Amino acid sequence: MAQEYIKIKGAREHNLKNIDVQIPRDKLVVVTGLSGSGKSSLAFDTVYAEGQRRYMESLSSYARQFLGRMEKPDVDHIEGLSPAIAIDQKGVSHNPRSTVGTVTEIYDYLRLLFARTGHPHCPECGKEISAQSVEQITDAVQTLAEGTKILILGPLVRGRKGEYAQMFKDLRKSGYARVRVDGQIRDLSEEIELDKNKKHDIEAVVDRLVVGQAGVQGRIADSVETALKLGGGLVIISVVDGQDMLFSEKFSCADCGVSLGEIEPRTFSFNTPHGACPTCMGLGAKMELDPDLIIPDKSLSLADGAISPYQTQNWYFGQLEDLARRAGFSVNKPVSTFTPAQMQVLLYGEGGDIHKYRNRYGRVREYTSGFEGVIPRLDRLYRDSESQGVRESIEKYMLASPCQACGGKRLRKEALSVKIGELNIADVAAMSVDEQLKWANELAGKHTIFNKREQLIAAQILKEIRSRLGFLNNVGLEYLTIDRIAGTLSGGEAQRIRLASQIGSGLMGVLYVCDEPTIGLHPADDTRLVETLQKLRDLGNTILVVEHDESVMRAADYIIDMGPGAGEHGGRVVATGNITEIMQNPASLTGQYLSGARVIPVPEKRRNGNGQEIIIQGARQNNLKNIDVHIPLGKLVCVSGVSGSGKSTLVTDILFKHLAQVFYGAKDRAGGSDAITGTEHIDKIIEINQSPIGRTPRSNPATYTGAFTHIRELFASVPEAKVKGYGPGRFSFNIKGGRCETCGGEGSIQIEMQFLPDVTVPCEVCHGARYNREVLEIKFKDKTIADVLDMTVDRALEFFENFPKISSKLQTLQDVGLGYIRIGQPAPTLSGGEAQRIKLATELSKRATGRTLYILDEPTTGLSFEDVAALLRVLQRLVDSGNTVVVIEHQLDVIKNADWIIDLGPGAGVKGGQIVAEGVPEDVALNKASLTGKYLRRVLPKLKPA
Repeated sequence: MAQEYIKIKGAREHNLKNIDVQIPRDKLVVVTGLSGSGKSSLAFDTVYAEGQRRYMESLSSYARQFLGRMEKPDVDHIEGLSPAIAIDQKGVSHNPRSTVGTVTEIYDYLRLLFARTGHPHCPECGKEISAQSVEQITDAVQTLAEGTKILILGPLVRGRKGEYAQMFKDLRKSGYARVRVDGQIRDLSEEIELDKNKKHDIEAVVDRLVVGQAGVQGRIADSVETALKLGGGLVIISVVDGQDMLFSEKFSCADCGVSLGEIEPRTFSFNTPHGACPTCMGLGAKMELDPDLIIPDKSLSLADGAISPYQTQNWYFGQLEDLARRAGFSVNKPVSTFTPAQMQVLLYGEGGDIHKYRNRYGRVREYTSGFEGVIPRLDRLYRDSESQGVRESIEKYMLASPCQACGGKRLRKEALSVKIGELNIADVAAMSVDEQLKWANELAGKHTIFNKREQLIAAQILKEIRSRLGFLNNVGLEYLTIDRIAGTLSGGEAQRIRLASQIGSGLMGVLYVCDEPTIGLHPADDTRLVETLQKLRDLGNTILVVEHDESVMRAADYIIDMGPGAGEHGGRVVATGNITEIMQNPASLTGQYLSGARVIPVPEKRRNGNGQEIIIQGARQNNLKNIDVHIPLGKLVCVSGVSGSGKSTLVTDILFKHLAQVFYGAKDRAGGSDAITGTEHIDKIIEINQSPIGRTPRSNPATYTGAFTHIRELFASVPEAKVKGYGPGRFSFNIKGGRCETCGGEGSIQIEMQFLPDVTVPCEVCHGARYNREVLEIKFKDKTIADVLDMTVDRALEFFENFPKISSKLQTLQDVGLGYIRIGQPAPTLSGGEAQRIKLATELSKRATGRTLYILDEPTTGLSFEDVAALLRVLQRLVDSGNTVVVIEHQLDVIKNADWIIDLGPGAGVKGGQIVAEGVPEDVALNKASLTGKYLRRVLPKLKPA
């Protein structure tokens, strides 16, 4: 009989307090609680980790050595566990070759569809091309100049790995004397050995001829026919000491003489040489030097350093002076006064004789005797330099621009010339999900453009494509295009794509563990996500979701509320049950917010600001529709709207990148707009995102906030330390001298266990303290520096209350709700929400000018209702000091607390990019055109729910 529960006994991972808990199987279960209360420790580090470990243990020891190893979680026993799949926020690929289409496999099915039902067209004239007969191929060969020596080759292997020893034997038995292997003619009487791990091209030499000789025409026709049989419809005519001509008895253009090779799925892959554009290698873009980055400020003269890469190279200035005399401009006048012709010669050179030389590495290089031009010179240095540092310094002045050869479409022109109707595969991939779903439905419908044969072939392929597109549509991603690079997706978008893919797999009896799938999701889209999770449950799976979103909690079958506090104050199960039982449990903080017993209040009055504003004119990047946006200063401003409406494009790509250039000379090009005015009203721009504060255990809250510098200085001032001559550096666990050399300051040592998971054990010398014995003898108030790093923020604040330099930084950590974390806690163990609040605390601890603009992108990620309340207190404090805070947010408690809302929409993708509503929350709530306003009406007490 199947078990009804997953039973966990004695879970102690991280801050879990030896808890016992039961998770009902085949249900939608939400794990909630304060940030840091132990939700992820229970769901991911205990339940999922044990599920994965058990699966790996079921494999052979040989197979296990090729897989990632997982440590056994600190738990006594788990029973009733199913195979587990994690759908977290870290699964997105940052490879530029990975797209939404490749991740979801939609593009793979599109490649198959175009290969089997697409109609090839001539890449030159655009006419549809048809099969090519033996006579037509023979006639094409006869047009070559008389006396031309040719080889007629039958292609056997094209770009495939292997040794092919048997193939060579078969050819020898069939009477063939020669083959061409990877471009070289080889005699079959010799032993031919190939590297089986490399790709090879192999063609049988059918005949060797001289065009124009008497009686050769019939021989050409016979040989071509033989080669076509060998090559499966392909024949190569190789001109000796010339180029190859590929002919196909399937596709050729009679007018242009253009032939296409065999059309197969890999023809449409931008990740293989067979389909990728040869210029950009399938990336769709090339790194090119940008004149605007090379000369960022045209109000400067050349003498003042207008050319950014050569500001300090005095020897180069002499060449510029020589050029100025010849071209008629002055090195002492602003570059903006140069004529277009003068700018052209400055940037691209004036020509001259080409000279060749050998560099010290023996490579042949070229230079010109005339002025080379800034861009050609930098380009040459970038290509020729053996120094990675030189290349990286030049990359600062480069931008990825669409490839000129393929127009950014990534594919060869032959692949792009295959069409279904009027569209090639790149056109279809550039459609949004909802547009492509409509296109696929039309192909599968009654009035399809396919003939009967094509309908039979396409039916199953279209079924798979429509199914996957439907899943993406159902999780609120209808605005994404299939060719969108995966690395540009937000964590929430990537997670929902993987969620949609899992529904498509149709697995049953699986435990799915999801980490806040509502990230980046507007309340209007929550319903569709909940339906997706329920559909996954109804297939016969258990869904365990770490979540704070109210709509998901209300739709859950069972809720596990962790707490009561965070860090060492958490790690216990506060309440379990359905939504009603949670709301009735007085111990549950979450239940109090769900029942309305606790609420995040609305401010009694909205701020008027300081009367100044930043104006973005003509914003048109991505899907923005040339809009003018007014951002009032001295207010808490919230940019809202459905996912994909253009919020991040407006705030991050346009506003932040432009201001980063203005204030810090950043190289990143800002998004398209006509102008941004009002920047003189602020003196600093700070972006606080959810990227980690460090990727190694050596980074921690104390080091990131700068408090550790003052702590080390304090320990160095202790009399015992002065006697021994210890400076602040002695108290660093990152450098030799004070750290434990056995573990290198890590505090632990990883032991490789061959076929078993690696085991991390405390260092047997320092016992996890990180420091050597001499440093640990130095104490301040009876505490070593290792003891201090092990303190929570709350405890450390008491300990250093009389030291303002340290306590001020710790106080801000406590203010943002992080009193529970240990100041030496390794950065990789911090959640995204905790990392973002540490950054916020670091900025808070700095002296404010009252004219700073803060930009935050969804700061409520990973935060419970109580955490959101604490965050809002901090943000309000920032604004009360005269600063401006711009928040991209979907969370209604944050939106209702804003002084000003800019609501984008009305839809996502091409349907968005416009300002739907702006004003105080009460005005936006009454705006019938605003989807945000519809949900805002439910949480503003002065307004009746819609």
